[in-house]
Amino acid sequence: MLKFLHLIFIGAAIVFMLAIAPPAIASTQTDPTELARAVQEIESLDAMRSGLASTLEGKSEQPTLQTMQTVCKPVGMKAKQLSQDNGWQVKQIAQKYRNPAHAPDTLLARIALARFEQNPELMGIWERETLNGQVGTHYYRRINIEASCLACHGAEDTRPQFVKENYLQDKAFDFNIGDLRGMYAVFIPDKTQKAVRDALQIGGN
Repeated sequence: MLKFLHLIFIGAAIVFMLAIAPPAIASTQTDPTELARAVQEIESLDAMRSGLASTLEGKSEQPTLQTMQTVCKPVGMKAKQLSQDNGWQVKQIAQKYRNPAHAPDTLLARIALARFEQNPELMGIWERETLNGQVGTHYYRRINIEASCLACHGAEDTRPQFVKENYLQDKAFDFNIGDLRGMYAVFIPDKTQKAVRDALQIGGN
């Protein structure tokens, strides 16, 4: 219920902010409907992550590589699909990462993580950004540690054996319930740029 209310609030806030923004901001080509849809998709993605992780609760056996393939991989695959289907860039980013590909790769990503760390009540951040030469809007959404996450992200010495063997530079441990695990980062290029890029791709086929 709280996640649903968060979704409604963010969607309404997007439309309101664009309506009252100064002309220079209001004239940008970020579609508020697309921004609201991005929020909805990320909430669905997080619900998927939480649901899959909950299957680990109450189990006495240690998670294995197969567990990771079943619980963690589908979330990454869904994020990749969202990127491909919508022309967005969807990533999971963390300061204490396990996969180096999830390390913060921009100054603004590091700032967003720091803001989430400093304010546990902050759920989402919107920023106008230029990424790889494209102007657009970046949505950052926090990920919190739940009880089920501790099976793989608890104390350093209780990590599953496959983690110790395969992630020699692992930083994603020593978490407690409620800690900031990381964030989803969704970059949405402005509509005009997407239209030009799509036209170029069609023309090249």
